[in-house]
This record gives sequence, C-alpha cells and structure tokens, in this order.
Amino acid sequence: MARELLSESAAKKIYRDGNTVLKVFAKDFPKDEVFHEAFITTRIENTDGLHIPKIYSVHEENGQWMIEKEYIEGKTLKQLMKEHPEKLDEYIGKMVDLQLTVFSKKAPLLEKLKDKVTYQINGLNSIDSATRYELLTRLESMPKHFKLLHGDFRPDNILVKEDGTMYLIDWVHATQGNASADVARTYTTLMLENEEAAKKYYEDFCGKTKTDKSYVFKWLPIIAAANLTKQRPEEKELLESWLNISDHM
Repeated sequence: MARELLSESAAKKIYRDGNTVLKVFAKDFPKDEVFHEAFITTRIENTDGLHIPKIYSVHEENGQWMIEKEYIEGKTLKQLMKEHPEKLDEYIGKMVDLQLTVFSKKAPLLEKLKDKVTYQINGLNSIDSATRYELLTRLESMPKHFKLLHGDFRPDNILVKEDGTMYLIDWVHATQGNASADVARTYTTLMLENEEAAKKYYEDFCGKTKTDKSYVFKWLPIIAAANLTKQRPEEKELLESWLNISDHM
C-alpha cells in the first residue's frame, strides 16, 4: 500500500502506511526534539484508563527522522463538531470527561509544568521586566500539584473511533502539575477557534469539578505568555491582551 498523506506543515508530514502512522520531520528539524516526543509518549502510553496510540519506532530515512506509531481509524473531535454542530454540548461534555480522566493519572517522571513555563516566560523577549516579574511571581504562588497534563488538549488532538472510543494524540507537551493550567490552555485554544465551544467547555469543566471560575482565569496571563513563545501570528493579539495580571485577579 502506498503511503497516504494525512496532513502536513512546514515542520512535518503525517502519512498513513497500512496499520501505522509515519510522522516525518523536515530535514532541519532538531533530532533531540524528535526523540523527546517519542520519549514522552512512551512514558505514558500504557497508562490505565487512557487510549493512546503506541510508538513502534524512531528511525531515519533519506536524511529525515520519523516516528512510527499505531494507526487509529476514526475522526477528530474537531471534525465531528463541524459535521454535527447540534451535538456541541454532547461533544464538549465528553471532552471534559476525557480531560478529567487524564487529570486523575500520575506521571512522576515527566517534567514539571512550573519548570517548563518558567523557562518559557524567561525566554519571552516581547514583554518588559516588570511584566515578567509579575507573571513569575504569580506562577510561584499557584498551588503545586502533580497531575498528568496533556499540554495541548484540544478537539483536533482527540480521535474518536466509530464505537465512540476516544484516543488522545500528540503528547509532546505533556507535563505534571496543576490541572487548572491545562484548562486555561484548552480554553485559550478554543477561544482562538470557536468562542461558543470555549464558553461551553469552561462552564462544563467548572460545573463538574465545582471549580471557581476566577481560579482558572488566574492562570490565563501565565499560559498566554507561555503560548506567545510559539510565535504564531494568528494568536498574538489575543494572547497579548491577556498578559495584564490586574485583569485576572
């Protein structure tokens, strides 16, 4: 069977090759980041109660590194939301339930969220020293938890099989830390794509967990700063608008 191109970007191309998926990175993509992604996934792929496509190998072909992993037949939750907008409440509810399952797990060998975000904020050149200090001070004051965090929990990283089983993919940003930080990150992602979905998601999460809405919002400036380091032009305006600490007390 010839390889079928599923998606592509400047950094990588994703192919289906029979019962496997090949994630083929650009020739100039850092080798250490390829192995880091595979390492993170293998740390958590056997976590009870979660469905995660398994890594089969990491190898080089024609000067390009690639990750070979299990192929899962299904549609992303993002696709389903577009195809069935009348089911948005149902899909958001299942999405929150899946995220809560992730939060119930531990992964003690993963990097701590606080350490990663501190590094990101310190490396952000587009903010002044006063803003940096305020962000790092707030981060230090947040309760220290050690829950499993996906780091990029969004509808297009959730594969839904025909029987309804949900697989969570792309664990490269996974850490351990405070769940509300991951919720703030998901809320940010949804706001950039679908404001209605973002609001429903936030309401559902806070309702199911009895979390005060203001608590999660305290993470928004921190997560906005961390996301700015990814330098995505389409996100810049919204993220910068959330950097003001005083707006999220």
